[in-house]
Amino acid sequence: MSDTRRRVKVYTLNEDRQWDDRGTGHVSSTFVERLKGISLLVRAESDGSLLLESKISPNTAYQKQQDTLIVWSEAENYDLALSFQEKAGCDEIWEKICQVQGKDPALEITQDPIDESEEERFEEMPETSHLVELPPCELARLEEIADLVTSVLSSPIRREKLALALMSEGYMKKLLQLFQVCEDLDNREGLHHLYEIVRGVLFLNKAALFEVMFSDDCIMDVVGCLEFDPSLVQPKKHREFLTKTAKFKEVIPITDSELRQKIHQTYRVQYIQDIILPTPSVFEENFLSTLTSFIFFNKVEIVSMLQEDEKFLTEVFAQLTDEATEDGKRRELVNFFKEFCAFSQTLQPQNRDAFFKTLANLGILPALEIVMGMDDLQVRAAATDIFSYLVEFSPSMVREFVMQEPQQTDDDVLLINVVIKQMICDSDPELGGAVQLMGLLRTLIDPENMLAPTNKTEKTEFLSFFYKYCMQVLTVPLLASTVDEKNCKDLQEGSTKINPVCPDNFQTAQLLALILELLTFCVEHHTYHIKTYIMNKDLLRRVLVLMNSKHTFLALCALRFMRRIIGQKDEYYNRYIVKGNLFEPVINTLLDNGTRYNLLNSAIIELFEFIKVEDIKSLIAHIIDNYYKALESIEYVQTFKGLKGRYEQEKDRQTLRLNSRYRRDARTLDEDEEMWFNEDEDDDGEAIEKSRPEEEFPESYGKYMEAKKGAANGTNGANCKPATSPTSAASPNGSPAMSAAPPATTVVKTAMVGLVDYPDDEDEEDEDEEQSPRKRPRLGS
Repeated sequence: MSDTRRRVKVYTLNEDRQWDDRGTGHVSSTFVERLKGISLLVRAESDGSLLLESKISPNTAYQKQQDTLIVWSEAENYDLALSFQEKAGCDEIWEKICQVQGKDPALEITQDPIDESEEERFEEMPETSHLVELPPCELARLEEIADLVTSVLSSPIRREKLALALMSEGYMKKLLQLFQVCEDLDNREGLHHLYEIVRGVLFLNKAALFEVMFSDDCIMDVVGCLEFDPSLVQPKKHREFLTKTAKFKEVIPITDSELRQKIHQTYRVQYIQDIILPTPSVFEENFLSTLTSFIFFNKVEIVSMLQEDEKFLTEVFAQLTDEATEDGKRRELVNFFKEFCAFSQTLQPQNRDAFFKTLANLGILPALEIVMGMDDLQVRAAATDIFSYLVEFSPSMVREFVMQEPQQTDDDVLLINVVIKQMICDSDPELGGAVQLMGLLRTLIDPENMLAPTNKTEKTEFLSFFYKYCMQVLTVPLLASTVDEKNCKDLQEGSTKINPVCPDNFQTAQLLALILELLTFCVEHHTYHIKTYIMNKDLLRRVLVLMNSKHTFLALCALRFMRRIIGQKDEYYNRYIVKGNLFEPVINTLLDNGTRYNLLNSAIIELFEFIKVEDIKSLIAHIIDNYYKALESIEYVQTFKGLKGRYEQEKDRQTLRLNSRYRRDARTLDEDEEMWFNEDEDDDGEAIEKSRPEEEFPESYGKYMEAKKGAANGTNGANCKPATSPTSAASPNGSPAMSAAPPATTVVKTAMVGLVDYPDDEDEEDEDEEQSPRKRPRLGS
């Protein structure tokens, strides 16, 4: 069906009193046998499926709103609405509904929604309370009118009756004319009564009344009435703000007068709801649901009308990206798009998708790339908001655009690098913009929202692109702040030589904390790429310099980064930490913290507790071999004694494994000797001949026999070379840490020689410390 008059959107009101879009289709009224009556049918224009099948019940109250809406309730808490593309289609269906119910199509509502039980109670009321008769619209009767309006708000039945009375004979317009009279006479009592009347009428929650009150002729008088709140000493100046302060700027002239009127109306009604009316109480929150719906449908209509005007949007984009456009004009264009995107948030998902795809096709991302790099703070802030809408809508769309950008020699022109530089250069002391941009970057590099089913290479390609072109830009402040550990200590705040990237500057410390948070996220989600980057840049060593920062939150961020690395339980990371002696700054911080029980202390203890619980052997051996003397005095937790216990267990386990091997070799040799001596003399030569080649004997045989003779003669075994086992070169985790102690001369008391002798002698420990200049004085104390 191609008849646009019948083209409608179907809406249902959800539990949050927001309208949900159920789809677009074409409406018809026809007799449905199953429902035994004339029904409204809406079939989807996409596939012809049935979106709505609703019998026109004789007792259902239908309301016609804004010329293109029909709203009704089918059951308790189940409201429906049809939004027509054209007024003619709405009128046609409205006439059909009125024909079925036997009502006059000139009415805006077919009947009162009152059930039989309510009618019975209503009829039992006294005659004076049954009928709502409005007093004559005169100055002298304003108090009486105000009392009547406020008295009916607690009764749904009387609210309905009053609304019908107010809609008849142009009563609302007469009231608003009295406002002008009262204001001219400075009649404060009458103005206070009009405030109560208008506020009460808004709480009647009737769309037909809103149509009158929010028309161009009446809306400023409604705002004027609401200025004279009796509880205020002086009236507010809302009209002055709306007419003089709030300026409507047409960045590109809007030729459609209906669209312009709709924009004005929506802004003013939104102002009434958000600014003028007090926050409704729990008992009043449903009184303004129709006002919320009124604004919602207006915004939907505005976005739809603008989106369909391709000439208008094309002209906006052309001026936005034109180098000749003045800065002030460009600022207005960017603010227009910001408001446009904000309005789009009222759309349902499928309509919002179409909206952003339209912007993408028109070139919103290349335009943002230009304006986000400008010096104007207002333009950059508005562009950031637009960029956030796009990232939240489709991260993949943004990633696809970024990877398709021409690879120029200057990486700074890339959109993501523009975003990173804006984050780094945020002038806000609280870094509000930087926090927002960091969140957007995190969304873009999150593998969880990369579309594997449709594009299997998106994750690999984008992460490779990011680490090649963008990661070095992100880490510039971090690397610049940690070039020399002494750099920040030499610079004092207040000195003329303050380094702008010194971590002791609070704003820079905040920025570094944000960067570390993003890098920590990368460690958790980008296993290969971030590992390669950390190794190549020796990044963890640079990060741990920040453990010396006077800002505890920054030291904690650096520690958290190391904790995530260790939490990966990756032996490549472990060997990197051991080789670089990277526990030293952490342990120094722990020792400097002393006995203070604070977050920093707990975080460091948790790091070592994790290593102990997970039994990361290479790290345990490194910590005990190099730092246990400095840590053994810490007894308020059992963590370090537990690490020592793990270390001793592993040492004993390796010793037992070696001893078992030697016993197995000795047993084999004894059996061979016995067989050799028991051989028949006739086979003697053959046996000797077979036993001649040295390679036929176990390699350790000579060494074993030499050790055996040495033990028997009581000689010193210093000249005996112990058998080499694979475990003597590396721990089970592939780390050389278990052989970190220097070899020592040992007296052999048995036929077995230990794998590694861990020196316990104090003289040897002193000698070992003299041979390790890397250790800091705090660790040697």
